Amino acid sequence: MKLFFRRPEVLFSFALFISFGMFIAGLFIGQSRGVVMASQGDQITQTKDINLEPFWEAMRVLDNRFVSTTPTSVAPKNEDKVWGAIEGMTASYGDPYTVFFPPKETKAFADEVRGNFEGIGMEVGIKDKILTVVAPLKGTPAERAGLKPGDQIIRIDKVFTGGMSIENAIHKIRGPKGTVVVLTIRGNSDKNNGTKDISVTRAVITIPTIDTKLRDDGIFVISLYNFSAQSADLFRDAVKKFSGSGSKKLILDLRGNPGGYLDAAIDMASLFLPMGKVIVIEDKGGGANPKLERSKGFNLFKDSNLKMVVLINQGSASASEILAGALRDHGVATLVGEKSFGKGSVQEVINITPETSLKVTIARWLTPNGKSISLDGINPDIEVKFEKKDFEKKRDPQMDKAALILKDKNYKNPKPSVSL
Repeated sequence: MKLFFRRPEVLFSFALFISFGMFIAGLFIGQSRGVVMASQGDQITQTKDINLEPFWEAMRVLDNRFVSTTPTSVAPKNEDKVWGAIEGMTASYGDPYTVFFPPKETKAFADEVRGNFEGIGMEVGIKDKILTVVAPLKGTPAERAGLKPGDQIIRIDKVFTGGMSIENAIHKIRGPKGTVVVLTIRGNSDKNNGTKDISVTRAVITIPTIDTKLRDDGIFVISLYNFSAQSADLFRDAVKKFSGSGSKKLILDLRGNPGGYLDAAIDMASLFLPMGKVIVIEDKGGGANPKLERSKGFNLFKDSNLKMVVLINQGSASASEILAGALRDHGVATLVGEKSFGKGSVQEVINITPETSLKVTIARWLTPNGKSISLDGINPDIEVKFEKKDFEKKRDPQMDKAALILKDKNYKNPKPSVSL
């Protein structure tokens, strides 16, 4: 199964046969979905093609000459040297979403996969080489502290974040409930107006999934907060509620949704699309043929007069962008709000040892009409800003605009921009 963002929802079981030397050079043979990688035509680099002498010489010097500046510290264990070597090799690829997890980090990652962890409750990413808030999760300390999608995190507890990996930043932001982390923030709309410190008290975070509401004006709203393992079933139930409400007007709110499972996005899009329609294009680069992820053809509203608007903003990422792009390209829904985050890559998590894992980017995503999500993000059909004054006065101009569109008797869903 494929995942999109910093926070994939499940660890994959892969058999890997590894020697110490292969650890250092990053040379491993794995199984993916039961198929040995080498049999798929992947080129496994041979140890003889890599000069490891600099590595061994550096290790020899460190072992023989290193003296700690603090008398209480101890030299790393041999396995910690291996983990450090793999971390450095992984970082050399220059991809913020390709990360090696040593044992402690792997456990923390697995805890988050289960949906509960201690922290402040927000997704972060790298945008324009700066650590950036993707979205605060609903009902969390991050949301209550006023953090917004697009806010740049300049320091974490006075530690400068320039060059800091996403996983390292997460490690610094998380901590035991009741403790405080101080984030130095440059606001999304205040990039020329300096920074400010925001103190956030950590808590136990339970990741929310979905809410539904039938408004007084007859418009049904589904607010989806992530694409977890349960999201597709919960979304299907929400769509059934919508069908049973008698309403023909639907708002799907994907604002602040940072993504998750690819399969969940495909299942959700399939509720609105005929069999075989392309939902997303998987581009693995290197001249490989792209893979087309297609609708399963549930198409529940093929004979109805469904009117649909999807809300997006800078906190809508990865799976949210795929779902929004597919519904718009196929003429199912109008997109309202602000340009999405632009996280169009997919990661798989591979167990290196029983205690360690590697999250690696394996592909880029394109919308059905061939636009790169990573490069372009998803632009709304109708742009509506959500400004600080709206937040302070508890107004939602994006939701108001979506409702106004659906109540227009002359409204029609957009024409499809793709025939695939």
